[in-house]
Amino acid sequence: MAEKKQFQAESKRLLDLMINSIYTHKEIFLRELISNASDAIDKLYYRSLTENLSDVDRNDLEISIEKAEDAKTLTITDNGIGMNKEELEENLGTIAKSGSLAFKEKMAEAEKQDEDVDIIGQFGVGFYSAFMVAKAVDVYSRKYGETQAYHWSSDASDGYVIEPCEYEGHGTKIVLTLKDDSEEEKYSEYLSTFEIERLISKYSDYIRYPIKMEVEESVLKEGSEDEYETKKVIKTLNSMVPLWKRNKKDITDEEYNEFYKNKFNDYVDPMKVIHTNVEGTISYTALLYIPGKTPYNFYSQEYEKGLQLYSRGVFIMDKASELVPEYFRFVKGLVDSQDLSLNISREMLQHDRQLKAIASRIEKKIKSELLHMLKNDREQYEKFWENFGLQLKYGVYNDYGMHKDVLSDLLMFYSSKEKKLITLDEYVERMKEGQEHIYYVSGETLDKIDQLPQCEVVKDKGYEILYLMDNVDEFCLQMLMNYKEKTFKNISQGDLNLESEEEKKALSDAAEENKALLEDLKEALTNKVSEVRISARLKQHPVCLTAAEGMSFEMEKVLESMPDGNPYGMKAKRILEINPHHEIFDTLKKVYALDKEAVKNYADVLYDQALLIEGFSIDDPVAFSNKVCEFMIKASKA
Repeated sequence: MAEKKQFQAESKRLLDLMINSIYTHKEIFLRELISNASDAIDKLYYRSLTENLSDVDRNDLEISIEKAEDAKTLTITDNGIGMNKEELEENLGTIAKSGSLAFKEKMAEAEKQDEDVDIIGQFGVGFYSAFMVAKAVDVYSRKYGETQAYHWSSDASDGYVIEPCEYEGHGTKIVLTLKDDSEEEKYSEYLSTFEIERLISKYSDYIRYPIKMEVEESVLKEGSEDEYETKKVIKTLNSMVPLWKRNKKDITDEEYNEFYKNKFNDYVDPMKVIHTNVEGTISYTALLYIPGKTPYNFYSQEYEKGLQLYSRGVFIMDKASELVPEYFRFVKGLVDSQDLSLNISREMLQHDRQLKAIASRIEKKIKSELLHMLKNDREQYEKFWENFGLQLKYGVYNDYGMHKDVLSDLLMFYSSKEKKLITLDEYVERMKEGQEHIYYVSGETLDKIDQLPQCEVVKDKGYEILYLMDNVDEFCLQMLMNYKEKTFKNISQGDLNLESEEEKKALSDAAEENKALLEDLKEALTNKVSEVRISARLKQHPVCLTAAEGMSFEMEKVLESMPDGNPYGMKAKRILEINPHHEIFDTLKKVYALDKEAVKNYADVLYDQALLIEGFSIDDPVAFSNKVCEFMIKASKA
């Protein structure tokens, strides 16, 4: 009887940890064993290339799976390099020891890495994932070129046994005796044809060698047109060649689109495909998509960002959020790299420099593709902006503006000229000589903003205005602070200083001449406005509200619309501006000269009018209506 050998102490502790803690998804055991089988075949294929082995035909290399439901066994077999006694003990007796890793390092030293050879994982670690689902594991292996085969067996409790055995051909066969079902776990599901096919499709579809299994299929009876029978056939379960590994010039738009729709459960073709292959100190292939429409849950907590992650065609993670920044969270796709560092579980990635380097390059690639679209396909970019522009603006505002330099060139806003979307760069390029500010104003819709009284004098002076309609817009511009050394200026806030010296003198004279009227109007609106003044920004409209420096009206509205309302009552400091050239001002002066008290009703009505124009609700709509009716009656009797 063969002698039972003990696991090394640290290996035993690691094994216990792995079985009970590390892998949260037990189903990945099949991925690990198939990856190891693929590694073993790679090693033999590499040897056949370097040693001109005539009896190794790449077309014969394969992985097979067998299941026996009565015996509760699942068997994974490969016809790869195989292992002798010493390698079985070295690779399987010490968990942290990796045959694949050692092979890869040896090849690197010899500088004989062949592009057709892939080493997927770390054999010693992956193999022991089998004990998450198996109560016993038997390994039968015969190394290529040797006559003696060996049988390694363990139940993970107190060590392992290695003894000679008979084994035809070369390669390795791993037999898992599955654990008994419990209330928490149904281990027998791993003997289901459907489940095995699902796991291979999910994790191992792009393994380069065929993964075969005998399955039952319904086929038409020979000689019959409508009668079927069930037959056992050998089926290849994996596709073997990833789309992203093919040459871009050989892939059609239809293939890209169909892959996207099938892979990411969308029914609309993507707007943009980004397929890039990077080689160097860090090598990876990325296949990225910009969706053709905004996902229904895109702005909800249910939406998960991230790219699928593969290591040499082996699926590792579905949503690797580290690979795409929050402001590009709309990008879907995958990354396949041979250089990623994986920790003891392939489910978890070390947040190391390699991953960060890939993420940084992906970020730059996405931005460059968006800039290319903006410059070369404006219509397409504007469609993109309608779908995901809001996300880019949030990206500027979030994280205290850390990413504003990345995103500022991609931003678009509607303009007072032609009412079309423009970039900040386009605005600056057509600024008037001597113009210091980028002017903007906020409102609900394009038409409502265009009719705001505050726009009159700015447009009259020939300046372009950005029209902001999303809640985040003003916060976004305030976080930007400036663009190409031009500061942003809200035309509804503070002094615009657009008047000529002659105009300034005329306004100053009017303010001084009507100082008492303005002060009484302010007193009539105590606790409502901080000031009533002659306006420099009105041309046709009688009145408007502006905000003092600091909080703007738009920020106040955003605070009011939040779930908790505006708990601290923060409001913009309001200023009522009156057009000195409008008939209403002449009327005010006449009324004030006859009855100083009567002017208070006029103040209330003008203030409520200004509130409505600005999009605020008025405190007492009934009183406002009654006063308007009262003025109408008086006018009819005059």
